[in-house]
Amino acid sequence: MQDGAHIKPLTALRFFAAFWVVMFHYWPKLDVGFTPAIAAKGYLGVEAFFVLSGFILCHVYLSGFGEGRFRYGDFLWNRLARVYPLHLATLVGVGAMAVAGAIAGLNVDPNILSWKALPANLLLVHAWGFAPVAGWNHASWSISAEWFAYLTFPAFAFAAWKLRERPVAAVLGALAFIAALYPAFQALAGFSLTEATIQWGALRIVPCFAFGCALHALWRSGRFPSRLSGYGAALLGMATLGAVQFGAPDLVIVMLLGGLIFMIASLAQAGFEFAGQSVFVYLGEISYSTYMICIPWKILAINAAAKVFNIDSDKLPLLVWIAIVAALVPLSAISYHVIENPCRERMKTWASSWKQRRLTLAGAA
Repeated sequence: MQDGAHIKPLTALRFFAAFWVVMFHYWPKLDVGFTPAIAAKGYLGVEAFFVLSGFILCHVYLSGFGEGRFRYGDFLWNRLARVYPLHLATLVGVGAMAVAGAIAGLNVDPNILSWKALPANLLLVHAWGFAPVAGWNHASWSISAEWFAYLTFPAFAFAAWKLRERPVAAVLGALAFIAALYPAFQALAGFSLTEATIQWGALRIVPCFAFGCALHALWRSGRFPSRLSGYGAALLGMATLGAVQFGAPDLVIVMLLGGLIFMIASLAQAGFEFAGQSVFVYLGEISYSTYMICIPWKILAINAAAKVFNIDSDKLPLLVWIAIVAALVPLSAISYHVIENPCRERMKTWASSWKQRRLTLAGAA
């Protein structure tokens, strides 16, 4: 597969990671009296995103970095265009919802409209320890962590380029880093790194992003026999589900998730169309919107359902819950086509216009 070519199954995988996070947030609102292990571990969908991010960014940019064609400013602008418009839109949306709720006399969590946390949220540094509380659209903490990884990408790319001829060593080093960091953080902080959000969220992405970069080096080397990728994907998929079901430590599940991502990429490299169908790819394309609107939609929909159906608790009947969850797909599509994609393309157009203007001025001089 050509460097930088679209790996469709990995795009599709983003939707499943986003939906895993959705289950983590939405399942407690379902009136069934139990929580399956797969839903309880849904916060690890964020780790899957982080590993995917390292893999994909190396896939797109690493060759250019190593060959001197990488432009840091262009890279950051493109990444900002990818994440910031929808982040800003959901932040404003949550703020408007909170103000409307307060005017209507509803009990609104004061942290949602935390003005002290607003600057950090606007600057995308609220997962760096600069936000006093988890306010506004709390899910966006992971976008702040992603922004940290984007800013430091040259360091990851430098290491990945240096180790490109030793991909096995790179993967083993990343695994050793995870195996050392997770228990050390737990001992020092008193909680798991995979539970970190506005405190230490920027650190949470580092081992996963490095793991993704290392896995890309191994994938790019072609050292893994592609004929075994199908068996490997099946085995790692079952192993991941088993690890989740039987309560394996998070670091083990993260390692298995990385292996599964590698195997799915290897399937694509071998020409298999597993999860590469257009419907799955499209769901993956709108998955960022799914992730970013899931908390605002949950707040709005549950309060609306309680009013409409006269529900006294925050637990919803099954059919109402299913309708609310299912609505995330069309809402994500609307968010993608109305806000996310048009704003991204507009920002890219601005960048092209500015670059052309500079070239014109330089030529005139």
